[in-house]
Amino acid sequence: MLGIARFATTCLASASVVALAVAFANTRAVAGDGSEGNESVLHTHYDGVTNDLLTAGLGKTGLGLATPPAIADPVHPTAEELRRLAIYNNYRALLDPTPGGGYGTLYGPNVKADGTVTTNEGLIAGDEYIAFDRDEDGRGRVTMMVQVPDSFDPMSGCIVTAPSSGSRGVYGAIATAGEWGLKHGCAVAYTDKGSGTGAHDLQNNTVDLIRGERADAAQAGDDSNFTARVSEQARAAFNAATPNRFAFKHAHSQQNPEKDWGEDVLHAIKFAFKVLNEKFHGRGVAINKRNTIVIASSVSNGGGASVRAVERDDDHLIDGLAVGEPNVNPKFTSRFTIVQGAGQPFAAHSRPLIDYITLVNVFQGCASALPAYATAPLNLAPSAARCASLQAKGLLTSTTTADQAAEAQAIINKFGILPEQNLVQPGYWFAYVSQSISMTYANTYGRFSVLDNLCNYSFGATVGGVPGPLAAAAEAQIFGTSNGIPPTSGINLINNAASGGAKEDRVSTADQNLDGALCLRSLALGRDAVSGARLGPAAASQAHRIAEGVEDIIASGNLHRVPSIFVTGRNDGILPPNFASRAYFGLNNVVEGSLSPLHYYEVTNAQHLDSFNQFPGYNAMLIPLHRYFIQAMDLMYAHLRQGRPLPPSQVVHTTPRGAGAPPITIANVPPIADAPPPAAQITFTGGQVRIPD
Repeated sequence: MLGIARFATTCLASASVVALAVAFANTRAVAGDGSEGNESVLHTHYDGVTNDLLTAGLGKTGLGLATPPAIADPVHPTAEELRRLAIYNNYRALLDPTPGGGYGTLYGPNVKADGTVTTNEGLIAGDEYIAFDRDEDGRGRVTMMVQVPDSFDPMSGCIVTAPSSGSRGVYGAIATAGEWGLKHGCAVAYTDKGSGTGAHDLQNNTVDLIRGERADAAQAGDDSNFTARVSEQARAAFNAATPNRFAFKHAHSQQNPEKDWGEDVLHAIKFAFKVLNEKFHGRGVAINKRNTIVIASSVSNGGGASVRAVERDDDHLIDGLAVGEPNVNPKFTSRFTIVQGAGQPFAAHSRPLIDYITLVNVFQGCASALPAYATAPLNLAPSAARCASLQAKGLLTSTTTADQAAEAQAIINKFGILPEQNLVQPGYWFAYVSQSISMTYANTYGRFSVLDNLCNYSFGATVGGVPGPLAAAAEAQIFGTSNGIPPTSGINLINNAASGGAKEDRVSTADQNLDGALCLRSLALGRDAVSGARLGPAAASQAHRIAEGVEDIIASGNLHRVPSIFVTGRNDGILPPNFASRAYFGLNNVVEGSLSPLHYYEVTNAQHLDSFNQFPGYNAMLIPLHRYFIQAMDLMYAHLRQGRPLPPSQVVHTTPRGAGAPPITIANVPPIADAPPPAAQITFTGGQVRIPD
């Protein structure tokens, strides 16, 4: 959900960018909502030699380097330089870019669609089209993009959806659904699904344009990727009270974009059909649903968006669904429980993201202090002070740090988060995953303004832990470096309520701002997280707004018999299986019964952020889930194109690389089995989702 951007260098490559206005019916109108209007589509052809669709000219080598591509003038990057930087960072954020982890052997630009490893750089020639899809009132700015490789065959076409993972911009699925689609000659329909990397500098009143160039917000007007809904008077007052702050599109659009993720994917598909028919209009063939396979895809938030698209696909555009670790919030029903191995039935499944992420946000800093986790990878921010504060507030009863940490970990696991995530989570805590997700999603679900400073948090750059101006080069390049959710690109979470003045969240108090975490937890629960008492009127109103927003994003579980695949890692510490993939599998079986089209593959020794697998510790104990996303896409394509049966739902047992993390081989990551033994099969029987150990 929150990929961490990594950086690399390469030689500069360029392409001629031709921006031409192509009139097409606004996809909101195509969707039948009665709106009218035209948009400008930016169209660029990439030759596959100096620049390309997949790697921005960097190739396999450039994407694998450890420093980012150069910007000629760091304060004034060109649109193409920003595109190259965005592709570089987004690609590396979603997978392990090291050869030992599988880059260049199991996956990567040089690995052909059939799995053949080549020595070439994997550049892909073709056309790229990018445009805004606006809400009826013009306030929303969803960025859509379609990439059409030169290998696309209009007589046997395919479209793959690639909604962005996490809060990323429109290139946020380039390494997953994007790469798979381009390698298979498919058009790829991208969308930032209303989150994206829009960053409004409230102090200087600058925003991103559609391709990332910074501009004055007033001059940008409707061409802005995101401008906070703040009057000039209110902005001036906010800046005076809290200078050098930013508003971010996902957190502060006041749109709750997640409720429309499914529609955004469907609009992107319709945009792709429009683009293809414009491009191939002279071939004498109409490209449509009858002669074009459409696979809804992507991972994490993007995977969840594609799931919601299938649920809402009244026009029957989508032929198949194949997603990795999807962020789905399934509707709760007591009609099933989840049983893993010989364990007890788990009935408290299907909790929404805001519930479990705010719980982890309260207790993980303490749990990371367990002595047994002293050598856990990236365990660089354990907090004995967090443990002590939790005990002082009555949320823990133990008296020593070690016992308090064990108690905190037990609370997390008793909630339904699997023990397999325990060694993964300390690194996520250090990377600020639960903290940032809790803050961003509380804001977006409640449709809060940046002016609200919800729970006394704000977003801004810090210098020595104190809010200050963001460096000019960092702001100029934010489109290419940001993942859309602070901390990112020099923007951090700030605790406005810190003693002595606002400070960067983690260093603002000895206990890493437990009060802020408890405020978010209280709003998620709808009651005081410490005492259980009713909230005061103001907080109760905020909690009610968040609850309404959550209700708007709950998934129905009805896939309308569309062939579907979920692939999830058992060690997922961001979207725990009991609340997301396993729970959705159970709900779908309740809703569609024996006609359930969903095939669920749960992979052992795999977690949510493959990019972390490049780090010591992670590399020894985890394998790339991306390997199984690719196979899931291959299976779905073969099913739709050739009628090949999909393998039964199953646990795929993998073998970690082990001590010293020797280079991964195919023996570490066996394929999803066409005929798994009964002991490995995942089933839904007698109101139970049964998951083998």
